Amino acid sequence: MWQRRGLFARLLWPLSALHGLARALVVGAYRIGLKRSERVGVPVVVIGNLYTGGTGKTPLVIELVTLLKQRGWRPAVVSRGYGGSARQASLVTPSSTASECGDEPLMIAAATGVPVAIGRDRVAAAKLLRNMHPSCNILVSDDGLQHRRLARDVEIAVIHGRGLGNGWLLPAGPLREPPHRLREVDAVVFNGNMQPVRIFSPFFRLYTAIGDPYCLAKPERKTSLADLVRQQAHGGMHLLAACGIGMPERFFEMLKEQGLRFDALALPDHYAYRSNPFPSGGFDRILITEKDAVKCRADRWLAHDERLWVVPLRARLDRQLTDMIETRLQGPQHGSAPA
Repeated sequence: MWQRRGLFARLLWPLSALHGLARALVVGAYRIGLKRSERVGVPVVVIGNLYTGGTGKTPLVIELVTLLKQRGWRPAVVSRGYGGSARQASLVTPSSTASECGDEPLMIAAATGVPVAIGRDRVAAAKLLRNMHPSCNILVSDDGLQHRRLARDVEIAVIHGRGLGNGWLLPAGPLREPPHRLREVDAVVFNGNMQPVRIFSPFFRLYTAIGDPYCLAKPERKTSLADLVRQQAHGGMHLLAACGIGMPERFFEMLKEQGLRFDALALPDHYAYRSNPFPSGGFDRILITEKDAVKCRADRWLAHDERLWVVPLRARLDRQLTDMIETRLQGPQHGSAPA
């Protein structure tokens, strides 16, 4: 319904107008000084979106952190920890579980090896990182575009193929903030094929592709997507593809583009896997995403189910975005970038 301004969306529009008014009051309070953003002693890069739900923020965070490390920076990541039970700012540790800190922070920590802190209060999480990891010299905030209390030096908005939907705020539309917010950010990153969107900020591209699967229970066991296609051609491989992500259809599309045939099981975003959603028989392998894998590993039955194979997502970002960020951070406020 969020892609069109149909009858149901129009009925909800008065609530969206109230949403817009509340947001305008908050923004105005920051602009006239009634509320103040707080700095945490190091540059902050915020990555977020306007569209509710998955747009590709986490792959972008992972790729950007990797590029910053390659250029000599010592980054750390702040995340809300959506889906986790933690109420106060806390660090993600090797013993952390998705039920405690959320699935995406676990993914980021595992993929990048950098310190990650979670907290609804991003400032408290950032201060915790600074206290526990004083060598950190740049923070990347995952999904913090609307959390204005944390002062930021660079803002990046991610837009996926759904664009801005019908252009209305929640609940009549999918947007957390109005489209003109894109004029205020420092950069826009397009993830995937785009619907037409009017952009006033510099824009860059994020390219994603799926990699070769590995067995969840025995990660040393690997195969190729091409090999799965060959086995299916000989009638010897029945597949189920399952995921609990913001855009399950994209995962299924990427598998189909490789020539795979499968039954699809779309689970709710951030699905907690408190119960086993998979059938006990009928499939030789079940293909899942890395976001699902961090939660399946915490379940003693799913962690040993050798039918579960993880399909990694590989991201490639325009290097010019990292150049732009470093240029912004080389101003007199921050000094020079690391050697």
